[in-house]
Amino acid sequence: MYHLYQVLIALAIPLALLVLLRGGARGSVHGGRWRERLGDAPELADGLEVWVHAASVGEVQAASPLVDALIGRYGEGRVGVTTMTATGSALVRQRWGARVIHAYVPFDLPPLVRRRLAVWRPRAVVILESELWPVLIRELARRSIPVLIANARMSPRSQRRYARLGGLVRGSVGRITAIAAQSADDAAAYRGLGARHVEVTGNLKFDCAVPVAQQQAGEQLRRWLGVSRPVWVAASTHEGEESAALAAHRALLDAGVDAVLILVPRHPQRFDGVARQIAHAGFEFARRSDASPAAGRPPPAVLLGDSMGEMFCYLAAADVAFVGGSLVPVGGHNVLEPAALARPVLFGPAMHNQRPARALLLEAGGGIEVADAADLAATVARLLGNPDEARRIGASAQACLQAHAGATQRVLAVFDTLMPR
Repeated sequence: MYHLYQVLIALAIPLALLVLLRGGARGSVHGGRWRERLGDAPELADGLEVWVHAASVGEVQAASPLVDALIGRYGEGRVGVTTMTATGSALVRQRWGARVIHAYVPFDLPPLVRRRLAVWRPRAVVILESELWPVLIRELARRSIPVLIANARMSPRSQRRYARLGGLVRGSVGRITAIAAQSADDAAAYRGLGARHVEVTGNLKFDCAVPVAQQQAGEQLRRWLGVSRPVWVAASTHEGEESAALAAHRALLDAGVDAVLILVPRHPQRFDGVARQIAHAGFEFARRSDASPAAGRPPPAVLLGDSMGEMFCYLAAADVAFVGGSLVPVGGHNVLEPAALARPVLFGPAMHNQRPARALLLEAGGGIEVADAADLAATVARLLGNPDEARRIGASAQACLQAHAGATQRVLAVFDTLMPR
């Protein structure tokens, strides 16, 4: 199975490179750096203390408190961070700049992985959440480089998929030095795949800190939108969820509520399409990229959040937050960021990637699960019409977050047991 996996990866690489090169022709950050996917990266005279792999935006967000702690411990330029996506790369650059060494993760083939390991020479590797790369993990084991899966999670669907892959996944999991799992269920799933050292450390996202600059930007944005106008945000939305949010907002406006919707699609490549969808629905709208409080434009009924790395800004400007990827079968996104700002958190029923956070928020009374688009509309209307209730639910969400903080230190404690002396 391992050799078949390598053959399939090798066959897929030419097509993947073609896609990246075409992206580079259009100015894509990802496309212009395609050589990094073949293992290229600047050679480091002293190597790295830690290589952290965070596939995309969600994993970079989860990794943030851990990466901050590692930079504080080892110094700037001693921690490497890899991503798979351009959006993840942009967030790494925005959050840490030159404080970390950044590159795209190489394709999972032995010569490419070995090339990266030769120039980076990490003393340890941390992989976020659920990225199991068989070749990378095997090459690390061959070099006796410890590897930790941090913030590890595994949905039932991933369990079933990994079970079908049999020895390939079991062989990889068996080579992982340690796993720091989000919950007891996640820990049990990894043990079932043959993991040797598993500890429950909690969710790193509970340690998220609100950047002061973004909170201030959100307050400025709210003043432009109107301090007395109710504002809600539909964050990290996918196809099908924008229409639900726009329908809910239309119901609010038709009921005489002078509200503002901040609509933030998950993927930047969908910004233009969602802009057309908003216009087609008949809303006055502005784009964050060309409308700001300083622009002198009147505030719209809908603001399209078409910027990267400003989620806390949008959340700080709102009274209520709906988190997408949950009304469609994606699995949900980060429901803890609005909780950090004491905003009531709404989400749909498809939360299989966020099970522990969902359960804790519901139990604490800080989250509300909505069944469908109609339920979303009714719940948003109720909360915007009852600010005291919204504040109470938001305070419960924030208290839940604070009560379960500390995962970063628990993950670091596991990490310390792995580091070579």
